Amino acid sequence: MTISVDATQHVDVRDARERFVSAAVSTPPIVVAGAQGARIESEDGRTYIDFAGGIACQNLGHGPSDVVRAIHEQVDRYLHQCFMVGMYEPYVDVCRRLSDLYPGSSGGEYKSVLVNSGAEAVENAVKVARAATGRPAVITFERAFHGRTLLTMTLTSKVVPYKRGFGPFAPEVYRAPAPYEYRGVTTEDAIMGLLALFKGDVDPKSVACVVLEPVQGEGGFVPMPLDFPARLKEVCEDHGILYVDDEVQAGVGRTGPVWAIEHYGVEPDLVVSGKSLGGGLPLAGVTGRPELMDAVQPGGLGGTFGGNPVACAAASVVLDAVAAPGFRERADELGRTLRERLESFDITGDVRGIGPMLALELVTDDESRTPAPDRVAATVAAARERGLLLLSCGLYGNVIRLLPPLTIEPAELDEGLDILEASLRDAAA
Repeated sequence: MTISVDATQHVDVRDARERFVSAAVSTPPIVVAGAQGARIESEDGRTYIDFAGGIACQNLGHGPSDVVRAIHEQVDRYLHQCFMVGMYEPYVDVCRRLSDLYPGSSGGEYKSVLVNSGAEAVENAVKVARAATGRPAVITFERAFHGRTLLTMTLTSKVVPYKRGFGPFAPEVYRAPAPYEYRGVTTEDAIMGLLALFKGDVDPKSVACVVLEPVQGEGGFVPMPLDFPARLKEVCEDHGILYVDDEVQAGVGRTGPVWAIEHYGVEPDLVVSGKSLGGGLPLAGVTGRPELMDAVQPGGLGGTFGGNPVACAAASVVLDAVAAPGFRERADELGRTLRERLESFDITGDVRGIGPMLALELVTDDESRTPAPDRVAATVAAARERGLLLLSCGLYGNVIRLLPPLTIEPAELDEGLDILEASLRDAAA
């Protein structure tokens, strides 16, 4: 059957979205027509500075030329093969690069499995940990976000919108306190809470792994204190528990180095990557020591589209870019500029993060520190009207996270921050 399509026919995307797309998918009132660098163009001709990055998926900006070129070259070769049907170079090349860039000082080579999304990667990391240790339990942390599948939704620490109505949840998942310096939760508090969990809820000898974001993303861009990952790793080693480092949002250069855990001098047992890894295409991975990654029986890991060759072609270029000499220096400079401007804003709340992965937590007053989600929502809306795209986050929705491209031009950064400052003033009025 041949279907004739009139290419000149105008489609009202907003109307079609209401008719054909589930209302469960949250959508802002923007229809994207194009994007380049740090800017997005809507169908009505407006341009927006993008501080959202498709939720942290565009660390190199929209349409970086080297990534686009690699995608086009791979498209001309083949689109899909499935690594379980026939091996191909792009998949192996990404795994080689992930081995070369593994965070830690132990040296040697590391192995990876490639999948489609961060949630899928976290789930596979848990599968690896369970197979390698022979243990069932998993420990996650307060304010964690690890995905929307059954297991990763269970790991995630936010009811609305991620968990309400979707139970029952996966068994053998236990939640420990996480440090939150602005709210007075210290490393010592979190470690004592973890040890109490071992006494009251789960035998540490039955725990396969802990899963932790070095900077919690959806949970409010809460960075772990400098001593917490090392203390956590000590506890893990004492009990034979594997340390899974979730770098889906914080990795691939977002905090300066390739991996956020590099700020802490701790070598995790497994690293989970995603989001910006594919340069805008769906790709994620789990990387770790061969004895861990090979603990799963042949055929136990995989998926039809995991490690798609086009996404892998993009990822090879992305990893080369974020590991290149000078990239971290530029990212560090961006982080200093962002922090200096944010700390100059007249807000009630907290400025926090690592490098260029920064956020503002807004509260009603400095004494009670009561979350101010309405002020955040008003700021995001006002910024959008002025031409800046922002995202909120946090357990109470009272945090504004900043995810500009790490390659953003200084003038665009200044323009975006000027809009943010004006929008904060509007929301506080």
